[in-house]
Amino acid sequence: MKGLMLCVLSSMASLKKSRFKVVAFRRLLPVVVITLLGVLLLIFLLRTNSTLNFVTRSSDEVVEDNKLSYNYSEFRDHLPHQNELSISLEKRNQLPPRNRDQYPNLASDRIVIVLYVHNRPQYLQVVVQSLSRVVGISETLLIVSHDGYFEGMNKIVEGIKFCQVKQIFAPYSPHLFSNSFPGVSPRDCKEKDDATNKHCEGNPDQYGNHRSPKIVSLKHHWWWMMNTVWDGLQETRSHSGHILFIEEDHFIFPNAYRNLQLLIALKPKKCPDCYAANLAPSDVKSQGEGWESLIAERMGNVGYAFNRTVWRKIHRKAREFCFFDEYNWDITMWATVYPSFGHPVYTLRGPRTSAIHFGKCGLHQGQGDKNACIDNGVVNIQVEESDKVANIKSEWEVQVYKHQAGYQAGFKGWGGWGDERDRQLCLNFSKIYHLGGNRPRS
Repeated sequence: MKGLMLCVLSSMASLKKSRFKVVAFRRLLPVVVITLLGVLLLIFLLRTNSTLNFVTRSSDEVVEDNKLSYNYSEFRDHLPHQNELSISLEKRNQLPPRNRDQYPNLASDRIVIVLYVHNRPQYLQVVVQSLSRVVGISETLLIVSHDGYFEGMNKIVEGIKFCQVKQIFAPYSPHLFSNSFPGVSPRDCKEKDDATNKHCEGNPDQYGNHRSPKIVSLKHHWWWMMNTVWDGLQETRSHSGHILFIEEDHFIFPNAYRNLQLLIALKPKKCPDCYAANLAPSDVKSQGEGWESLIAERMGNVGYAFNRTVWRKIHRKAREFCFFDEYNWDITMWATVYPSFGHPVYTLRGPRTSAIHFGKCGLHQGQGDKNACIDNGVVNIQVEESDKVANIKSEWEVQVYKHQAGYQAGFKGWGGWGDERDRQLCLNFSKIYHLGGNRPRS
């Protein structure tokens, strides 16, 4: 009996202790909750303040926060000495996209659009207006890559309100250097100068002509842009989808983005050997066949889109690209890079164009008067109702063009790219994001 009493008393004591703990916990719980809420509020305020500071700080401070994006320190000695303008533009490349407050959420399956430009503001204005009417443009990021700095071009891009937009400027563009390489250097050989007799610097191309900075800038800009967009920019270096590339004289139809989405979705099944999707025929004079079928042909240079896997194949051919004596990037690709893959490089497109090359002056010459072009600031391109909505059909078969005219393997190039300094700078562009913390993903 005595043992039973002791057991009961022990149980009662334990129960009192448990009740005491419960009461104590209930009294302590509000304190704990308030403390946690205070900590979370403090973290939120700190993060908000940090975000606001990032948006409003100077470009110098932004660079400090994004060293991995544009850290040339491991490769600085291999690149030309920069002037103040070059350095300032390189810092501007670190600024975040504009219009993020209006378009805070980009589509997960977005096709990033890259528009690369030189200095034809009357053309760029037309392209920007056409892009503003593209269905789905607000879902993605538009990157405008400038070959040098021209205030008129910059002002047009700063006026874009229809999507997120980011500007980047080629910091080693020949247009930024007035008295040193890669611009015009006082010691440079000119035209067909004999370097030994003239005591000048430079290597002639296969036709005996020395470099022209204005000409070589075309190929330099394209290669720098490709390396930067795929491997250098924080906004795109992890992008696994397709990227669309257009120029300042490409008029884009309203259905272009939706058509491109369909082509990319159909490509694995309809044309598994296709490397890319195109908005326009490879023949810039054609607006399409009008057939009820998809077209597989060689990759064109108007509105072409491919993914990171294709970029990796192109990047591995950096030496072929950089050492081919041809100042045009597209002819270089057709005549030496694509043939080096060992099999045909096809692109998939629709039977009706969704983009038109309208350039007639400036960097592009020789198109006939009948082609669409700007006349007194007015573009003569007819947009029909069928160009305003997606017109690609999933049930269509694919018509393959196996043999096409144009630049082929074996073409030796038009020259303009014989100077060893240009070749080495080009090759260095392919290495700047592949060192240390900048090593791109496979």
